[in-house]
Amino acid sequence: MQSLVIVAHGSHLNPGSSAPTYDHADTIRATGAFDEVRTGFWKEEPHFREVLRTVEGSEIYVVPLFVSEGYFTEQVIPRELRLEGWDVSEWDSDGLSADQATLVAEDIDREVHYCGPVGTHRAMTDVIVRRAESVTDDPDVGDDFGLAVVGHGTERNENSAKAIEYHADRIAERDRFDEVKALYMDEEPEVDDLPEHFESDDVVLVPLFIADGYHTQEDIPEDVGLCEDHTEGYDVPETVDGTRIWYAGAVGTEPLMADVVLERAADAGADLGTALDDVRETTRVATGD
Repeated sequence: MQSLVIVAHGSHLNPGSSAPTYDHADTIRATGAFDEVRTGFWKEEPHFREVLRTVEGSEIYVVPLFVSEGYFTEQVIPRELRLEGWDVSEWDSDGLSADQATLVAEDIDREVHYCGPVGTHRAMTDVIVRRAESVTDDPDVGDDFGLAVVGHGTERNENSAKAIEYHADRIAERDRFDEVKALYMDEEPEVDDLPEHFESDDVVLVPLFIADGYHTQEDIPEDVGLCEDHTEGYDVPETVDGTRIWYAGAVGTEPLMADVVLERAADAGADLGTALDDVRETTRVATGD
């Protein structure tokens, strides 16, 4: 019996924070690739500490719905899941290459395949591009467009910036967009100065966040100049200093994110059958392509 557990942060303050997690779980559940699909949260129920007790499968794959390797993926989640013998060296990662580690969860005395976060997986690059397609309603968007991949950035976790730069570099190598830049909220180059970083008249702004919340709904729109007060709303696109900015919102809300979760599980040995192809097809239909 093959089980998938998707773990995410969740929020006591923002009820919509967990919505993408539930949506992606439903998409994957519909493929039938797993006998059961569960969700667990840090700030909501069921909690990380409890979620494995709800799982019946003998093959368990845990995929963190987080952007980067860091405090939650390296310390909090393994501790709360009670993964015996866990050490971050199990991933042998440079901050971007965490794959999977197979450990026994003491609470249930079963092996768990603990996967790296979705945000550093190579498939996330395609989700960022799909997000640009969705917000512009153009499956061929790229020519005469710039793309800004935006992250939080923090001196406390250098891996936070690594994920942003990794995907920006991969997209730039495809030569699809005229310009591709990695911008940050708390580091240079800052998203506040977005028009100064691009020559393109049109720029798609894709925040590398899992869910829409305070940063994506309030901070970024106001900091970039899409609006003075987020409660008053803004147009998409919105022109700021002569640059039309197509604000896409959190990348984690894109339906294709379910594909990245499946890719993580597949890399850890899960038998997916046709699930990957099914998800790619159904999510493209869902976004109207």
